[in-house]
Order: sequence, then C-alpha cells, then structure tokens
Amino acid sequence: MAGIAFTAGVHASGNGIALRLHGSIEPVRSHGVVVPRLTGSGNTGTLVIVHLVKPGTRVKRGDLLIEFDRQAQLKAANDRQAEYRDFVEQINRKRGEQLTASAHGEAELKTAENAARSAELEVQKKDVVPPITAEQNQLTLDEARAKVLQLRRTFELRRKADVADIRALEIQRDRALNAAKHAESNAEKMRVLSPIDGMVVLKSTWKNGVMGEVQEGEEVRAGLGVLDVVDSSAMRVRAKVNQADIPVLRVGAPVRIVLDSYPSKTFTGRLEQLSQIGSVSQMSNRIRSFLAIFSIEGSDPHLMPDLAAAIDVAEPSR
Repeated sequence: MAGIAFTAGVHASGNGIALRLHGSIEPVRSHGVVVPRLTGSGNTGTLVIVHLVKPGTRVKRGDLLIEFDRQAQLKAANDRQAEYRDFVEQINRKRGEQLTASAHGEAELKTAENAARSAELEVQKKDVVPPITAEQNQLTLDEARAKVLQLRRTFELRRKADVADIRALEIQRDRALNAAKHAESNAEKMRVLSPIDGMVVLKSTWKNGVMGEVQEGEEVRAGLGVLDVVDSSAMRVRAKVNQADIPVLRVGAPVRIVLDSYPSKTFTGRLEQLSQIGSVSQMSNRIRSFLAIFSIEGSDPHLMPDLAAAIDVAEPSR
C-alpha cells in the first residue's frame, strides 16, 4: 500500500469539529501475492508471466490470479523422474548381478571346504600310509585350508564392496527423487490461486526507470510483490497524528470520513486504535507522531485501497 500522508491538524470551533486528520484507505483483510521463490539448483530466480488477472476484477477463493511459464519446471521434473527410474533399474540390475556372483562364490567356497575336509580325512591315515604320502597329504590339507581362508576373505571383501556399490547408487537415486519433487513443487507454484474472496489490486513496481504495474509477458524476479486481493467489504483509514492533537482523540469516539476523490461521499466510523508509542517526525526529532486506525461503517464501491481521506473528529460532548 502507499505511504500515509502526515496529519494536518486543525482545531475548529462552532462547527462541531475538533480536529481534521488526513490518511489513506486500506482493507481490514487482504492477501498479497509475490513471485514465488523456487527451490533446488539451476533456477535463475526470474519467471515469465503468461496470465495475469486484470486489476479491479472481483475473484472468489480458488480463482486463478497469476500464472507463470512452467515449461522449464515441467522439463526438469520429467528429466529428474527419468534419472530416478534409471537409477532404480541400475540398482535392481546390480543386485541381480551380485546375487549371481554371490551364489557362484558360495559354491566355490563350499567346494573348497569339502576339499579341505577330504584332505583332513587323508591326513588322519598317516599311520597306515607311507611317510612320503602322509607328508603329501599334509601339504594338500594346508593348501586346502589356505584356499578356504582366502575365499572367505575374498567373499567378505566382495560383500562389503557390493554394499558400497548399492549404497552409492541409492544416494544418486534419492538425489534424483528429491530433485524431481522440487521440480514438481516448483511447477505447482507457477499457478497462484486466490485464498480469499475479494478484489484484485495490482501493485506498482520499479521497472525501466519508472514505476508501473507488471504485465503479461514480462520477466519478474522472485519475491517481487505483484498484486493484493483485498476484501472490500471491510475497509478502514490509517492516519498519523501529531502529538499535540493526541488529547483530542479518544478510542471509540465517532468520526466522519470524507474521500478526497469523492467529496460528496461521507462515511461514519470510529477510532479503533491509537498507538501508545510515537515515532520521530522527519521535520524535527522533538516532534512525535502517533498511528491511528479508524473503522468505516458499511461498505461502498468507492472505498478503494490507497485513496486519500479526511477524518473529522467531533468535539467531545459536554
């Protein structure tokens, strides 16, 4: 919303007006829409508007407000999903290869263990066979046991390597899945729906050296405020009050509100809030101003955000 005009206090007598303040109209309830910030890597931080609701349009909750070009996000989502499926297939294929290799290794180890047991039986015959045969049997047993030990070590190392290989592929698979989810989430952010019933008010932003509203086809940066959806059924006036005028104000006191753009339109209201802490004036650090919020009774199509308004505070009754 636009800045608030500083109060010009005028004390009157004889016309029932104790003070005239100046402020601006604002909605009691509104929702701001900003250009979404995208997650994940590879995002430029800017988006192109392909659809924008026209200012002044009355929308319902769930109506489309603004849509950005999401081709890049959809492509990224499809690419990352393809990568995810590829890694899933690689994992399944690798596990199948490992199962085959493991079965072959177990069979080889079983054969070696059987050979070692047979060699043990032959060694037990050392008392009934020639010494040279007994010595040869012992050598055969030693070799068989060494082979069994070597195969067991190789089998264990291969098992650890297989686990590491699968884990590396699982990490890449999970990264691809997370990237796909980020891209899908980004694609969903490209369509912004209204969370409330209300009227669309476009914001002015600095572009090409001048202030102006964004338009369809323009490239905008993430985080930029582009519009507000305001509930025009309940409006109020925000004003600043000079510290010298504070004694005249009382929360709950009735006021009359006149729109500068429509002098014939007058509204009744009351002072709803008056800040307890003042801010230093730009004119002098010895002068403080206080924020005042005035309610407006009823609704009217002329009550638009940022319109200037005068607030007449009645003299207190005696």
